Amino acid sequence: MKDGEFLPRLISWNTTYECNLRCEHCYIDAVLPGNAPPGELSTGEAFKLIDDIASFSKPILILSGGEPLLRKDIYDIASYGSSKGLRIVMGTNGTLIDDEVVERLKDAGVMRVGISIDALTPSIHDHFRGVEGAHHAAIEGAKACKRGGLSFQIHTTITRDNYQEIPDMMDFVLDLGADAFHLFFLVPTGRGEDLVDVTPQQYEDMLVFLYERSQSFPIELKAVCAPQFMRIAMERGGKDDPQLKRFTKGCLAATAYCRIKPDGEVNPCPYLPVNVGNVRDTSFEIIWKESKVLNELRNPDLLEGGCGSCRYRTICGGCRARAYAINGSYLAEEPWCVYADRL
Repeated sequence: MKDGEFLPRLISWNTTYECNLRCEHCYIDAVLPGNAPPGELSTGEAFKLIDDIASFSKPILILSGGEPLLRKDIYDIASYGSSKGLRIVMGTNGTLIDDEVVERLKDAGVMRVGISIDALTPSIHDHFRGVEGAHHAAIEGAKACKRGGLSFQIHTTITRDNYQEIPDMMDFVLDLGADAFHLFFLVPTGRGEDLVDVTPQQYEDMLVFLYERSQSFPIELKAVCAPQFMRIAMERGGKDDPQLKRFTKGCLAATAYCRIKPDGEVNPCPYLPVNVGNVRDTSFEIIWKESKVLNELRNPDLLEGGCGSCRYRTICGGCRARAYAINGSYLAEEPWCVYADRL
């Protein structure tokens, strides 16, 4: 493999385990404020990590959590990353955002925030997020971003409870003034391990619906943790479909994306809890380039079962995290794909 063939274009960094919510599906099993385990990267270690990343790539760096706004030095980290040429964005539950926070985020160079709103019905969102009033607070956070001129997008995790609301959610997101709408498909990991997911056919039907809506939706509409979207785009739009050019590959884990945990452990993605190194011991660049796991995930010829024989394996690849969660192998067949069942 040539140097530079695979470069990180998107890195999700869980900056802290602390969170003010108790979400049912939390992949990192976040803890309440003040209860974070020892060992989170210090401010100095955070700066060193950013230096290492910036030395060989200039990816989008997602500052996430837990809830990143609970980390006292988060604005310093964002500002430092921005000064090094990284595009800094933030994934947040939105409940702590007000007008003052918006100004501080803008001053720190944060270019966009992703705010999680999982339903139109407040009780559904609040139950899913574990705190009464979370729905209202998240919407107020989005409104503060709009007032302050900070770009924001809405993140919604699709579940059996909100499945029927998704079409109306799209209108709601547009009314809020968001710049993108990202729909996350559940991966059974962390606290979400025992949640009952939508059925494989519902999964497929929703992806078809999202593809059709994306043709005229005025802002970016993206399916996350749903690499089969790329197959559907190819089937319906052909190889020149704009969606294929925009997103390039269904699952970006290891090829352009990875996750860094609060303690410096690196995983192929936030939902695939396989440790491939720790930035405290090894530079991020070496981990990215030399990890055996990451290099295996970059080779579609190693995929097993239906994914291995699928004609779409290079643009889809199946969800490696879902394969690992259900089948115990990150190279196994995607268990939630109805197309693989036909092979």
